[in-house]
Amino acid sequence: MKQSAHWLSLTFCIFASLHTAFAADTDWPQWRGPNRDGHSQAKQLQKSWPEGGPRVRWTYTDAGIGYSTVSIVDDYSYTLGSDEENCFAICLSMKDGSLKWKTIFGRASNSKDYNQDWGGGPRSTPTVDGDQVFILSDIGILASLEKETGKIQWKTDLVKDHGGRIPYWGYSDSPLIDGTRVVATPGEDKFLMAVDRSNGKEVWNSRGFKAGAQYVSIMKGRVANTDFYISASKKGLVAFDVASGDKLFDDVSSGNTIAVIPTPILSQNQIYHTSAYGAGNTLLNLTGAGQGSVKSETAYHLTRKTMENHHGGVILVDKTIFGFSKSNGGVWMAQDLETGQTLWEEKIRPNKSGSICYADERLYCYNAKDGTVFLIAPSRSGWQQKGMLKLPEQTEIPRGKGGIWAHPIVARQTLIIRDQDLIYAYDIAE
Repeated sequence: MKQSAHWLSLTFCIFASLHTAFAADTDWPQWRGPNRDGHSQAKQLQKSWPEGGPRVRWTYTDAGIGYSTVSIVDDYSYTLGSDEENCFAICLSMKDGSLKWKTIFGRASNSKDYNQDWGGGPRSTPTVDGDQVFILSDIGILASLEKETGKIQWKTDLVKDHGGRIPYWGYSDSPLIDGTRVVATPGEDKFLMAVDRSNGKEVWNSRGFKAGAQYVSIMKGRVANTDFYISASKKGLVAFDVASGDKLFDDVSSGNTIAVIPTPILSQNQIYHTSAYGAGNTLLNLTGAGQGSVKSETAYHLTRKTMENHHGGVILVDKTIFGFSKSNGGVWMAQDLETGQTLWEEKIRPNKSGSICYADERLYCYNAKDGTVFLIAPSRSGWQQKGMLKLPEQTEIPRGKGGIWAHPIVARQTLIIRDQDLIYAYDIAE
């Protein structure tokens, strides 16, 4: 009897440990997932969908104005929104979509702050790390919240406190957490800047580079023994030494004079980046050039009828880039990473833009016009559709010239789709 009880106890502990590990592996704690590359670690997901798409588990209808996506940690999701007066963060239960807390952390933006012809509201995604939630409003209020209660721990203003300037379409980058640092993009003389996560005080800033903030979220990379932060401006890609703040390298290929938005993709000692307005795409090879020094060399820079991603992001899977390109009037596209060769294109009208994520051998392609999401098997030979859903209802909040711009996310066997005030949670468990 004792041996049986011991065996049951041991079995339970093993199961509990596996469940905990599985849960942690399936979180989506920040912009573009655990590694900021659009990949989810979620497994045991449906490889094809029934007609009409997967079942809606719950719907939340009061997320407010804005294009923020959702972060998920443990059994809760976090996002940002605004109403006519305030900008706020919310925490929802992943079980049923009920509201756990709502925290106002700044005023709502208006058309005097930046151009809102394409819609207003926050664009940044919360970053959840430890017992803190780090958030950034569209007018530059950077704050830390207590994860459990939503209580404000500190706030700082990228413009008033750090010399930044609100971009033409509002601050959009999502905070990067690097140990004790919270890294963001004020723009101008302190293009990148970091504050202490415990009190919001400035502890680091980039040097030797001045440019206005764009809409790119920062990545951290490492070559040889040198760690760097990389982002982009209208001047193109730029990287800074994590220790000194000195500029390490830059590259003008993916810059443009209008708006630079997609997050760079880091793959070993390579960086892939793309942007619209004629910039196209580029692949850089990086090598260490001594302590605190990195050399970049262009593998290719391609324009015209190739990947020209506007703002929906791109995904790297098995040396293949997938995403929506503005070329040829707007197409979903696959591109070989090493050569830049276009492998295939797929038009899904009336859509001329779309966002994307990847989980368990499938791409989730969210179209910005008609509210459809396609489940696609990543292939180098063509568009391989495995299912489609359409939002039950689109927002009634005026978009202006904008579209459905919040990216899809997959975590805890759930697909989360947002359209401003509306958040839909789909059950995609196998």
